[in-house]
Amino acid sequence: MADDKRKAVLRQSLSVGIATGAYGISFGALGVASGLSILQTVALSALLFSGGSQFALVGIIGAGGTGSAALATSTLLGVRNGLYGLQTSRILHARGLRRWAAAQLTIDESTAVAVGQDDRRAGSLGFWVTGAAVYVFWNLMTLVGALVGNALGDPQRWGLDAAAAAAFTALLWPRLRSRDAAATMVFAVAIALITSPLLPVGVPVILTVLAAVVIGLSGGGRHEAATEDPELDHHEELGPDDAGEVAR
Repeated sequence: MADDKRKAVLRQSLSVGIATGAYGISFGALGVASGLSILQTVALSALLFSGGSQFALVGIIGAGGTGSAALATSTLLGVRNGLYGLQTSRILHARGLRRWAAAQLTIDESTAVAVGQDDRRAGSLGFWVTGAAVYVFWNLMTLVGALVGNALGDPQRWGLDAAAAAAFTALLWPRLRSRDAAATMVFAVAIALITSPLLPVGVPVILTVLAAVVIGLSGGGRHEAATEDPELDHHEELGPDDAGEVAR
């Protein structure tokens, strides 16, 4: 991979990691306010590591809901990560422990950066760096939020509630180059707007993902997909130099 390309991927990955991680401070404060201890709040970020699922869980608990309702809603919202795995597995070809690590880091942002690259090496690098950056900053900011608690006030005052959504939208926007992609976006937004006031938390997200899958399957292969480098073998792993760059 050319140095310029590598640097561009790293810049994108780190900027997404910082922007998304900043919102973790909001989760930390909300977790403690909902009755969880600092340790429980931090453990949720470290182990569950799925922002939407985490907010759904503590939101229901904080509102007086049962543990089973919180767990069911959180799990439902996390289903989308399994669907993301179908796409990222074609880019990563991870095996063994790397496969477990990839599963933990498969989130909205790492998937968006990975599929947004124009070859498999860049996509793999983008996935690992973005996933690791979000994980580090999200957990760090969760701890900060849990420690300072209500001293922050309303996270919306600082724009933290919009940071992750804005970063994710910026990643997806360049992908809307075809009529099919634009139509899928419009359809998904319409479903979300209509169903969000009517259905439990998490269900609208799953419906939009399923709608996109149906549209993709019905397109007969006309839709965009991550482009693989024709000079690379389909099963080739990242070399030592690439792994070293990720570690740095």
